Parts: sequence; C-alpha cells; structure tokens
Amino acid sequence: MEIKKEVLAILDEVLSLGGRASGFELETPLLGAVPELDSMAVVGVINLMEERFGFIVEDDEIDGASFATVGSLVEFVEGKLA
Repeated sequence: MEIKKEVLAILDEVLSLGGRASGFELETPLLGAVPELDSMAVVGVINLMEERFGFIVEDDEIDGASFATVGSLVEFVEGKLA
C-alpha cells in the first residue's frame, strides 16, 4: 500500500474535493490552506485513517503540525504504522 496515495484518497473523500487531492504533493499545505479542512473534517480524516490503516490515534498524539502539509500527515501515518 502506498501511504501517500491512501492519505490523498482519504483527504479527497472526507473533504469532498472531487479528485483535487490527487494533485497534492508532499509539500502541499493543508491546515489553513485548504478551506474544507476544518476541525470537524480533521476528526473525519483521523477516523478514516484509523479505519483504513488499522491503528488508533490517541487525543494527545495529534496536533496542528501533523496536518500542516501532506508530507507531515504521511509522516504521522508512517510513524503509527512503524
């Protein structure tokens, strides 16, 4: 499974981006740059990541830095899977 591709698919689904996320790169800013990514959407992204990747995210494990860019979110997932 390619983690970046799956993370982009999750973002696209939760944020209803209509395929726009497929053009995102690792450097693409998320929080504060993608209007659809509000606090409720962050919860949706976390829930879907837990479901798709099979891990649990504790409340104290995630902060705004994890959602700063596509790359930081991918790194978060990689860390959870390690």
